[in-house]
Formats: sequence, C-alpha cells, structure tokens
Amino acid sequence: MASPARRADAWLGMIALVSLAAVAAALVSQHVFDMQPCPWCVLQRAIFVAIAIACAIGLVIRNGLGRGLSALLVLGLSLAGMAAALWQHFVAAATASCNLTLADRIVSGLGLDGLAPEVFQARASCADAAVKLAGVPYEFFSLALYAIFALAALRLLRR
Repeated sequence: MASPARRADAWLGMIALVSLAAVAAALVSQHVFDMQPCPWCVLQRAIFVAIAIACAIGLVIRNGLGRGLSALLVLGLSLAGMAAALWQHFVAAATASCNLTLADRIVSGLGLDGLAPEVFQARASCADAAVKLAGVPYEFFSLALYAIFALAALRLLRR
C-alpha cells in the first residue's frame, strides 16, 4: 500500500496533468474547430495553468508544508475557476460585449495576452463564445473540473 505522501504526490500530479489537458483541449477547440475564446474563457485557461503550477509546488517541496500549501492554492484557484465559469455562463454570455471586464483586467494585468497571445488572447465576445459541446455549455466542463479539483484539494488538506 502506498504511503500518504506518495498518494498526495499522485493526486497533485493527476490534477496538474488534467489541468494542462483542459488547456490543450481549449486550444484544440480554438485552433482546429474555430471556437474563439472570450475574456472569461481565457481567464479560466490561466486558472488551469495556475493550478498546474500550484501542484508543481507540492511536487517540488516534498513535505507536509509544501503539499499543504499546494492543496490550499489548488482549492482557492478551483473556487475562483468555479466563480469564473458561473459568471461566464449566467452573466457574461448574456451581454453583447464583455470588453474590459474583470477577466480582461486580470489577464492583461498579468501580461498573459502579450506573453502568449495564441493561448491567452480573447478573440470573441462572451455572447459569441457561448457554445455547447454535446449539448452542454462549454464552461460547464470547466466548472466540473474545478469542482473535482476542489474536492481533491479538500481531501489532501484533511490528511
């Protein structure tokens, strides 16, 4: 049976991989299927990357403090991602323009849109980016992943 530390490492590694896979899926949607991202879509990409980085902290600092900090960061970022996905669906998608929103200010404030424009540059309005995949709003897939990550982080914090 694996030790608690090894299980925590496995959880953190899996969360990091799934986070990066979510960003990869978004990039395929954008560049292959021409589903252009809105500012809230881009913010969610940034949050997924931040979650992967937070997991890396726990995998590099291989003690209880490092893993605990990592899990706490994953929890906070997951909650922020859930809020962004819900805001995108219930508020932003109903507006014709979502220019200069909080999402825009965060992404541009971090310089992500200039650093990697093919990944972090908003190219559509929120109304135009409101699409469904298999009948489910695209942002609900992100919401589900964020919820799973939050639950996993809570489990890690309980140990």
